[in-house]
This record gives sequence, structure tokens and C-alpha cells, in this order.
Amino acid sequence: MKNNIDTWFEEQRNCFDIAEPLNDHEKRFITKLQQHNEKQTTRLGFNWWKPFAAAAAVLILVFAGFSTFASKSNVDLAAVSPEMAKTQDFFTKAIEEELYNINEARTPETQKLVNDALKQLKTLEIEYDKLTADLAKSGEDKRVIYAMITNFQARINLLNTVLEDINSIKNTDYENKLL
Repeated sequence: MKNNIDTWFEEQRNCFDIAEPLNDHEKRFITKLQQHNEKQTTRLGFNWWKPFAAAAAVLILVFAGFSTFASKSNVDLAAVSPEMAKTQDFFTKAIEEELYNINEARTPETQKLVNDALKQLKTLEIEYDKLTADLAKSGEDKRVIYAMITNFQARINLLNTVLEDINSIKNTDYENKLL
């Protein structure tokens, strides 16, 4: 392989550009570069990148301020106190566990029941999002906190009921197969 490359370079030796530039090459190059820069400056008439950079910096600051404000306005139950954070974690884990159990127990016969339950769950989650907005507006209003906890309980009760209904349907199917 190396011999092939060496041979090729030997064959192409006369094709390489080995000419030296003229003595005033650098001077002519700098002159052309300056002429090109003058044309660019006169064509644009104004250097636009500085105002664009300033506008971009202002936009970044505005968006950063807006996102900070938006995150403060989206307060949840965990922001109220450490006890409420534990309560929220408990309910969240319980809901996730119930959802997992429902998905594991899902069958073609119970599919409609599960889909309806998921729609109701989504409605409760939307209500919870509204409650978090209310909590941000009202501060730590105990009525809103109670409503948020009640919302969590309603979600868990819904999922428990669905799981019981799924088990009931499965037991009925099993008993029908035995008969």
C-alpha cells in the first residue's frame, strides 16, 4: 500500500504547483482586502450587528424574567410546607401505583372502563392545575390546600374503584368459564 502511494507521488511530482508568489503579492492582497472592506462598509452604510446584539440581549432578559415569574406563579402543594410536600409525594406515589395496577390488570373486556377512568382522571388533573393557580394567587389559603388534597383523594378513589371493577369483571368471567 505504501509503495502505491509513493509511486503515485513520484508520478505526479511535475503536476504539483511549486511556483513562488511575486514579491509584491502581500501588498496587492492587502490592497484588495481593504477595497473589499470599503465596499462592504459603503454598501451597508451602518454596522447592524451591535443593535441586533443589544436587542437579542434585551429579549433574553425579558424571557428569563417571564420564565421566572411563570415558575413562581405555578406553586404546588409541596411549596406550602415540608408536611405538604410529604403529603403530595404520598398521593403522587399512590396514584402512580394505582395506575400501574390498572394497566397491569387491563384486558380487552375492561378497556372501555379504563379509558373512561383515564378521561375522568385527566379532568381531575386539570382541576388540580387550576387549584395550583389559585394557590399562587391566594397565598396559602387553607381552603385551596384542602381542595387540592381532596382532589388527590378523589383521584385515588377513582382509581381504586376502577381497579375493583376490573377485578369484579375478571372474577365474573372466571366464574362464567367454570360453569
